[in-house]
Amino acid sequence: QLQLVESGGGLVQPGGSLRLSCVASGDTLDNYTIAWFLQVPGKEREAIICAKTSATTAVRGRFVLSRDKSTNTVSLRVNNLKSSDTGVYYCAARISKTCAAKPSEFTSWGQGTQVTVSS
Repeated sequence: QLQLVESGGGLVQPGGSLRLSCVASGDTLDNYTIAWFLQVPGKEREAIICAKTSATTAVRGRFVLSRDKSTNTVSLRVNNLKSSDTGVYYCAARISKTCAAKPSEFTSWGQGTQVTVSS
């Protein structure tokens, strides 16, 4: 069973950059489509970026997802941080070759890591 553990959250200043990591165990991430979600207080989790099983990187505006097969890890880099980026970031995985936007379509989740963007 795939298990995911995120790290790298914290307090960061607006305009800065942040790199979050998600370490997998129990299976290889090569078999999974991977996504990062953001949950802000009072709202549902929202998909930020997704990478199919065949993709080692994905870019969506300020967000860059990278897959490291050697460490079985996926990272998320967020550039030019804004206050609206504040929330809990989750990595998620699904056994599928295609991306999805709904949280219910992902079967494995990490515990989340808090990011606060503030001066």
